[in-house]
Amino acid sequence: MIINEQEISKILTEAASVSREDFDEIIERGKEGKGLTLFETAVLLNAEDETQVNRIFSVARDIKEKIYGKRIVLFAPLYLTNKCVNNCLYCGFRIENKELNRKTLSINEIVEEVQILENQGHKRLLLVAGEHPIDSRIEYIVDVIERIYENSDIRRLNINAAPMDVEDFAKLKKAGIGTYQCFQETYHRETYKKMHPVGKKSDYDYRITVMDRSIEAGIDDVGMGVLFGLYDYKFDALALLQHANYLENKYNCGPHTISVPRLRPALGAHMEEVQYPISDEEFKKLVAVIRIAVPYTGIILSTRESQKLREELLSLGVSQLSAGSSTSPGGYREMKKAVADQFYTNDNRCLDEVSASIVDLGYVPSFCTACYRVGRTGEQFMKMVKDGRMKNICRYNALLTLKEYGETYAGAATKEKSNLLIAELIEEIDDPRLKEQVRVKLEKIEKGERDLYI
Repeated sequence: MIINEQEISKILTEAASVSREDFDEIIERGKEGKGLTLFETAVLLNAEDETQVNRIFSVARDIKEKIYGKRIVLFAPLYLTNKCVNNCLYCGFRIENKELNRKTLSINEIVEEVQILENQGHKRLLLVAGEHPIDSRIEYIVDVIERIYENSDIRRLNINAAPMDVEDFAKLKKAGIGTYQCFQETYHRETYKKMHPVGKKSDYDYRITVMDRSIEAGIDDVGMGVLFGLYDYKFDALALLQHANYLENKYNCGPHTISVPRLRPALGAHMEEVQYPISDEEFKKLVAVIRIAVPYTGIILSTRESQKLREELLSLGVSQLSAGSSTSPGGYREMKKAVADQFYTNDNRCLDEVSASIVDLGYVPSFCTACYRVGRTGEQFMKMVKDGRMKNICRYNALLTLKEYGETYAGAATKEKSNLLIAELIEEIDDPRLKEQVRVKLEKIEKGERDLYI
């Protein structure tokens, strides 16, 4: 995988001088929900006229509703270790940070953390680990995965960890991992070198080929991302999409998810200011353009962003949210702000508060993991999304998992408003047989059955 920096720069330059008629044609093609070329994406990224930006927002909203409906997938990160051999200048885990309390969780401590998250209602976790030859070795990670599945009702474990070789990825696959997630941080080679001066992560080429190795090892779903703020966001967005197109062309399946974290302060980070700041308005446009450019890929937003911005971005393309997050090992048990965080969070609401606000906005908090467990992953999943079959499956499963959450974990107010939303959305089901099937399953959940899905 080679990112052509000169080509991307040329595209951005040429896209800045297109006519309004060209913009209108691209917007019309975007409405079809079939994605955009790099040039078309660059044209939308360059848009600054308020009317044009609002049209981008409108198309993104329509595509989000058409493909994803009202569901918003919720998850929590679980940090295993903050020990790391890299010295990423923006990260609190960097090896030269002497202010950080270093910690690697034992298996028993991890099980305790998981039980806390499960008792809140989480069913999907993202395991996160710094890069360390001992504390985040593959044997430890595999043991963690197996013990979590054995000792909890967590139904899907994804992982954000350092690049591995094919052999180690195969071990992750065998252990039952869901999505493997790894961010390039920035695709601009010179900036990457500056931001990652030492450690294994300094090898740009080994990192950018990580998706190839994970897919070759049999992992069906991969997640990509950029840390926006390290370099020009338009360049990195186009490079990210160039990478996604490469995966689509080579493996018949692009990334399952794209994450859009913005650079945030971190204790002990070695960056005094963001070199390439991206405003809230630019960020909203970026998310909307990504939704139009890769309509079938999930977009993940973390608690780096404020409650207000996170809620605004739900309609513009975001389909997955972290909730009640801690970014330090042991953070859920300690229930306090520790000097062990990777970065500072902005939205510190608990899962129930996030779920309630999502319902208030008319969306469905989803804890569904059905596709992973019945084999609807990778290329098969994408085919079903593209031909429209997944929308209804996901919609109904989201309602079932919201009902289970309301009956088992939610506060009284959240349960009540969730039941009202479920009743409202059931009436929108056109197929009488399917409507009855969903109602029967909802009644079973109300009577105590769990983990029901279509």
